[in-house]
Amino acid sequence: MVEERILIDGKQYLLYAEGEPEVLLVEPMDEQDLEFLDRELEILKAEAVRPFALAALVINDWNRELAPWPADPVFGKELFTGGAPATLRFIEDRLIPKVESLFPSLKGGRRIIGGYSLSALFALWCAYESDSFDGIAAASPSVWYPGWMEFVRSHNPKAHNVYLSLGDKEYKSRNRTLATVETCIRDYSEILSATEGMKTTLEWNPGNHFVDADLRTARAFMWTLNSISSD
Repeated sequence: MVEERILIDGKQYLLYAEGEPEVLLVEPMDEQDLEFLDRELEILKAEAVRPFALAALVINDWNRELAPWPADPVFGKELFTGGAPATLRFIEDRLIPKVESLFPSLKGGRRIIGGYSLSALFALWCAYESDSFDGIAAASPSVWYPGWMEFVRSHNPKAHNVYLSLGDKEYKSRNRTLATVETCIRDYSEILSATEGMKTTLEWNPGNHFVDADLRTARAFMWTLNSISSD
């Protein structure tokens, strides 16, 4: 297993790979969540149907770097400032070429982008804005995000393997916006299911938003790996 921390243009990512990987997994992550990455990787290594590399991109400002468009604060006073396009450009123009230069077996291969919470929403947004990814692994995505449901009703995804999950208690929030998450993800799952050529699933996990994020994310990547491998 190769493990490296790489710095490009002031952005850090951790790279994990074994042998000659055939699929590249990209996961934006908060620095504090990196401590859970080992457990996620162990699950993936034990069950993956194809060899993979995982690039964990360190996100320093969650509400800026992953937000698809500007929005008012949903909790606290911190605005969402809509920096997702710049993050996507970095992934496509800098991160992916760098990883593929290190592992030629990845060139022309399959790619999956995924994550947890707002990172998962970013991955879903990438499905509409980019044709760089074959699959989306979205664990407990922030589909409550202002304007998200309106966006997906008027756009078509370019990726055709999409995993969704949610904790069965996530809707139990005092925050009115966050409390809409269950209705939103059910509606979104129906939209995806009605999309021609789409392979998708919605999995329910026990607990609220803060339970087993690493396990849920590993399951998301595992389903998506299996899905693109059966294409």
